[in-house]
This record gives sequence, structure tokens and C-alpha cells, in this order.
Amino acid sequence: MPYEDPSPKNVLAAVSQGEAEQRFQRLLSCLSHPPALTCVRASTHLASLEEIQHRLGEELKQQQKCDSQSEDIAVTILPHPHIPDVLLLPVIGPRPVVQLSSEVIVGAQCGSAVLRGAHVFAPGILATPKFMKTGDAVSVFSDLEGKCTRGNKDFKGKRVFVGNGVAEMDRADIFCSDEPVKGVGVRMVEPLYQSPSFDGVLPSLAFLQNLPSVVVGHVLGPRPGERILDMCAAPGGKTCHIAALMGGQGEVVALDKIRGKVERIRQNAKALHLDCIKAHCFNSIKAVCTDQVQDTEGPPFPPQSFDRVLLDAPCSGLGQRPSMVCTWNLKEICSYQPLQRKLFHTAERLLKRGGVLVYSTCTVTLAENEEQVAWALNTFPCLTLQPQEPHIGAEGMLGAGLSPEQLRLLQRFSPELVWSAAEARGEDDSPTEQPESPTPLAHRANKDTIGFFIAKFLKS
Repeated sequence: MPYEDPSPKNVLAAVSQGEAEQRFQRLLSCLSHPPALTCVRASTHLASLEEIQHRLGEELKQQQKCDSQSEDIAVTILPHPHIPDVLLLPVIGPRPVVQLSSEVIVGAQCGSAVLRGAHVFAPGILATPKFMKTGDAVSVFSDLEGKCTRGNKDFKGKRVFVGNGVAEMDRADIFCSDEPVKGVGVRMVEPLYQSPSFDGVLPSLAFLQNLPSVVVGHVLGPRPGERILDMCAAPGGKTCHIAALMGGQGEVVALDKIRGKVERIRQNAKALHLDCIKAHCFNSIKAVCTDQVQDTEGPPFPPQSFDRVLLDAPCSGLGQRPSMVCTWNLKEICSYQPLQRKLFHTAERLLKRGGVLVYSTCTVTLAENEEQVAWALNTFPCLTLQPQEPHIGAEGMLGAGLSPEQLRLLQRFSPELVWSAAEARGEDDSPTEQPESPTPLAHRANKDTIGFFIAKFLKS
């Protein structure tokens, strides 16, 4: 089938203009809220899921006892019904929290972390009341436009409320220190969304990871003794999951071109007791060499060096949740497709015949997902789409010229669809509003996720 870039006319032919606009508005709305459940990947290469579930419950109970100012809310921890190394914790919210007169402003990234259960760490604080002292009750707001300057005392720009907390530092400790400021600056006691903080909780056994990112590791299907490449590996969550699924037997090569991020991969591997991971600071586009014999342990590698390759590609990240502000422009979003194709060329060359290539992104655009699959199938006749296991997301999106059979082999996590279903049931837009939702837990966990895309190829 010759590949043709789909035109907007072809895309609109797949769905009506009205339906497309409604879906886009639902997407924008749901991306501003956290997923309905917190996903924890359990290190089942070190302990059983049941033991980790029990220990996590005890740790979180102890956390509540030690934090006398936080609300005493029972924490529910449930195993995922289909994925053997995942625990799920329902998120409660948005809750009716009364705003206080004293305001602390944090950066957008910090605000998003708070919505997923984190406390406010001092480096994320941009503005506080002029005379804020340790122990003061404050409301925390996220700066929506990035206009708040560090050290501000009375910011009036666009901001969004994320909850109430108690200051753990004086204002002077945050802004007037000669040393880089560290630690919790505001301890959240009434967050808008109730979810446990995992700071320092079972670091070798419980790893916070979005559900689709865990699915990727299982779809890749690593086996003990194989040599596997993770091309864009930082911060190392998927790398460590692959190594864990192999039982630490074999070799997982992790590449990233930013040195600080490579060190983060090594730290995660060490914390999870995975010594089969070899992390290198290297540009993955240049990771293949012409020599058939490799002189060094690290990159570049000869063609057909790996049994499996994960290309979790750099992307526009438009599926990340919660995201209260989008700083991308059209030029930046369009810049990713050429980069992803360069990486695809390298991935195909490094993959052995009979090997598996998994391509994934955390974005929702057709250009970075289904269009890339159509391009790859046309560019590399040796690649064929394969069924995915588990397949808990939706099928691929229309508009890229792929057949219905090919779309069914793709896996797209589209959180706006569950919001559409909630509207059809006459519920509030946000399925997280009611903790006792009639929707089965597994359905909510599988659908109310970040936006994500997965394609699996076999090289013949």
C-alpha cells in the first residue's frame, strides 16, 4: 500500500466536524484533571504482589499517623485484575476545599504534582505571603502562564487552586538562603484531589508509573537472556520494568543523550536492584555503526544487535495529565515527526530479524501516532503489525489511511472517551468526582488514564 500523508479532508471524513470539536473540548477538559486512579508498579521480581500490597498499606497508614494535621481518610489498595504487577489506589476529588486568604504560588509542574498527591517541595515555590512563617495555613495555587517571578509577595496573575497546606519553612528559608533550597516547603493537608504521597515510601518495591507506561513493558514481551534496547530511556521507569520482567537475566541497554538523565536511570536501577541495565549517554539517532563487529561495550552498535527494541519516542506530550497549561506552539508540535522517523530508521537497523519493535508516545496527535505507523509500514516492508497483550486501551484512530484490521492491532489510550461515557450516563464530566462510582474499577483504571499510544511490530 503506498503511503500518503492524510489531508485534513480525509481526517474529517472519518468523523463529523461537530463530533471532532466535541471530542477535542472533552480532551482539553479531562487533561486538566488527574487520572481517576494512582497506578503503582510493584517490584514483583523482589517480592510477591500480595506482600507489596500489604506493606504499602501499612506504610501509608503509618504516614497518616505521623502527619497529625492531614485528614484521616482510609486508603484503598487493589490489584489490577489483568496486569500482574500493578496496584491501584482510587483518587478522590475534586473535593470542596475552602480557599484561605494566605496564598502560595507554585510553578505549573509543581502544581500538577500536587494534584497527583505530592507535597510542595521548596524549589517549586514562586511566591509566598510577605511574612509567612513555619506552621502558617496557606492555600496553594499553580501559576498558569509562567509569569510569576520567584520571590513575589502578592501575585495577581492567572492561577488555579490546588488545595490547602501548612508551611514547613519560613519565607526567608525559601528565598534568602545561600544554599540551594531543598525539602518540603508546604505540606498539603487539604488537597483538591486526595491521593497518598509516595515520597520515600517503599522505594525498592513500589514505583509510581502511569498505567499505559506499564502496559508498554508487557507488550514488548521481554524474555530472560535477551538483549534489549531502550532508545530514549530517561528517567528509566520502562527500562527498569523491562529488566524486572526478565528477572534480571540478560541485558537491557538504556540510551539517553542528556547526562543528568542517564544518572537518574542508574539511580532507579540501583534502587530496584537491577544490575542487568547498562545506561549510556548517547544520541540514539547515531546508535548504529557500519562495523559488523563491536569493539566496545557501549554505543554505537552493529546492525541487528538486539532481540527487542523499545522506541518510546520524544513527542509533544499532549497526553500528560494533569496539565493545566499548554506551552507548545504548532511549530514545536510539528517538529517531532521528523525526529521520530530518524529514530525509527535506527531502531529498525538495530533490530534482529524475528525481533520485536514497540513504538510508543505519551501524546494524542494523529501525526505522531497512526501516521507514523502508516509511514513505517510503507518505509520498512520487513515490519508487520502484531497483536498486543495486554490490550486494554482503545483501537487506533481513523484518518491515517490504515485498514480496520491494522487499527485494531494498535492501542490508543484516549481519556476523553470515558468522559464522553460519563456525559451519556448523565454524570459529571469528571469520573473522579465520586469515589464510589458505579463504573467497575478495572474499566475506570483502563480508560481514565493519560493519553498514550502503542504499536507493536515484528521484523521478518
